[in-house]
Amino acid sequence: MATVGLLLSGATLFLNSLVLLNKADAKSAAILNLLVGALQVIIPFYLLMNMGDGKWELFNTSSIFFFGLTYLYVGFTNLKGLHGTGLGWFSLWVVIMSVLYALVNFIQVHDVVSGLLWVMWAYLWYLFFAGLVLGKKIERYTGVVAMIQSWTTITLPAFLMILGVWQDEMIKNAWCVILGSAIIYFISHEVKAFAKNRRFHLVHQPKLKN
Repeated sequence: MATVGLLLSGATLFLNSLVLLNKADAKSAAILNLLVGALQVIIPFYLLMNMGDGKWELFNTSSIFFFGLTYLYVGFTNLKGLHGTGLGWFSLWVVIMSVLYALVNFIQVHDVVSGLLWVMWAYLWYLFFAGLVLGKKIERYTGVVAMIQSWTTITLPAFLMILGVWQDEMIKNAWCVILGSAIIYFISHEVKAFAKNRRFHLVHQPKLKN
């Protein structure tokens, strides 16, 4: 059940990336956000009510709410034309939680792929925060990142889970390379953007009057 919800989550992020790239209407996309968001809230509640006392089951299931609440927030924000700062600050909270989830997967669980997935998601939620709260004009770049992540972090992993091969060692190694390459690309973009912004401020720095 959770895997099917993950697959639909990939479809929603794909559609949201098209909205950011001005290829789809935000209000039209809001419908899918609300439907999948509701599903991604109902499913973890159902799983929590029927699970045992294992802490790792709780750890993994609770993270589904991050996606569900984000999609619901995006859906209502776009459908009602609300100001996006609330969604932006919520995204910052999810960034912090995503970093914590990544650290737990790297250090405690020793799951490199899951750790990299959380690093990727933390970056995407950070872009939402930067655009909606800090006012950075990064809609198109955020759309590109969302498009990449819709396939590499959600849709294809969910499809491989359905096929029952996600835990295959060769698949995991391949995904480490895919995710690692994407992270390197994102880091290089941020470095270039920082350098470009720094040069801009140096060139346009007002001259001191004598």
